[in-house]
Amino acid sequence: MKDTLEKITPRRALLSVSDKTGIVEFAKTLTAQNIEILSTGGTAKLLQEQGIKVQEVADFTGFPEIMGGRVKTLHPKIHGGLLGRRGEDEAVMQEQGILPIDLLVVNLYPFRETISRPDCTLELAIENIDIGGPAMLRSAAKNHIAVAVVVDNSDYPKIAAEIEKSGGIALSTRQRLAAKAFRHTANYDRAISQYLQEQYLSDEENPLFPVDLSLDFKRVETLRYGENPQQKAAIYRNIDNDSPSLATIRKHQGKELSFNNYADADTALMAVMRFSQAACVIVKHANPCGVAVGENVLEAYEKAYRCDPTSAFGGIIAFNRAVNADCAREIISRQFVEVIAAPDYSAEALQVLQNKPNIRVLELKLAADVEKVDLQIQSIHGGILLQERDNKSISHQESDFKTVSAREPTSDELKDLLFAWRVVQSVKSNAIVFAKDGATLGIGGGQTSRVFAARIAALKAQDENLDLTGSVLAGDAFFPFKDGVEVAAKNGVTAIIHPGGSIRDEEVINCANEHNIAMIFTGIRHFRH
Repeated sequence: MKDTLEKITPRRALLSVSDKTGIVEFAKTLTAQNIEILSTGGTAKLLQEQGIKVQEVADFTGFPEIMGGRVKTLHPKIHGGLLGRRGEDEAVMQEQGILPIDLLVVNLYPFRETISRPDCTLELAIENIDIGGPAMLRSAAKNHIAVAVVVDNSDYPKIAAEIEKSGGIALSTRQRLAAKAFRHTANYDRAISQYLQEQYLSDEENPLFPVDLSLDFKRVETLRYGENPQQKAAIYRNIDNDSPSLATIRKHQGKELSFNNYADADTALMAVMRFSQAACVIVKHANPCGVAVGENVLEAYEKAYRCDPTSAFGGIIAFNRAVNADCAREIISRQFVEVIAAPDYSAEALQVLQNKPNIRVLELKLAADVEKVDLQIQSIHGGILLQERDNKSISHQESDFKTVSAREPTSDELKDLLFAWRVVQSVKSNAIVFAKDGATLGIGGGQTSRVFAARIAALKAQDENLDLTGSVLAGDAFFPFKDGVEVAAKNGVTAIIHPGGSIRDEEVINCANEHNIAMIFTGIRHFRH
């Protein structure tokens, strides 16, 4: 008995697939090994057209497909053949005319693909909920001691090779396939449940944050380690989100990305996507250390680098335009860099970057709609926090902000204020950004005190001999006291942007007026922890 179960020799296989990629070649291998093939609908028709001998399931069960194909495999001869315990249920199987099915190959109706179509209706979505397929998969996977179940067409060549080489399928293979099948049906049911919650739950029940949350992620790769060498780590791709992301990025060259590389590159890319002009963002330890816009990527890079060359060493550089050869040469001649990320590269730029083969050169098509709703997950001990990503921004329209000072900002000041506001959104709180002429001059982030964040930002500018006279300042949250404004005034700031909303707003505004500083409130806070 043990020898029999260690390896099964399939006599009969049932093939019923929605995605027919590779199924003809696999079926030919099975036929060559004298394995009888059962099939349904379109799969059976395709195999027959290819000259492969197939028995229709309806003929096998003696029961026709009915209800437009809704009922075809839900039959005791199918599930008995899959669930029957070898060495135990043969008598009842013989009595009921049930033949064993040793190999099941099924992939399910394309529910997730269907609901992603712009023309998908609720009726169409429901019709693409597979019933018979998951039932068969669960039956076969439960009885994997005697049955092999295949849900992934990438497994066809492996199974075919194993059958051809050994004449059967090993228990270890069947165990792996069973686990994969149950994961497949679980993810399938999760997608259906999530969709129906979104369709049927009222606003009060908040379908964006359901009571029971299941997430579907697929591992992209295991990383060398996490934030530190003693931590294990991996990166996963969100199956439900097909937006461009670091999980689907194209790497032209360089070492494998580390956990910290991914985290920093994500910060850089999310920041650079906020700008319509050519922009460059340099990130170090999850904080921007230089951000600028320019007429082209080279100008943007030079302005961003000038903000904090010390921190830029070993940083992550992101662009929102294609990188050309001039920009690539400037980067590698000026600094050590871990990662460069951009939506495209010229052929010459890629050749230039090959002179520094360890630089990770990433290509990522940036999302067109930065403000698209996107969920952000953060783990805590024993659970997770889930929130919408902070994608909200403001424009030049006066309805998006309110001037609260006696003096209105000039057009140039307003331009820099809006630039600094986009930058501060990506800086760890408490966050302060000094900026002028479309470039950051000093950034203070991740501090426990807002006034110290302002002082640090000013000190960084002074350390790089950058003059803050005539600059603007952005704060991610309101000023609880006037001391932050006094730091700004002392350093020559002429305009400030922040959310407002403090109980001491009047005190803060009066301080701005005393120093002839223009101040605007956005009513939007941009904490980033």
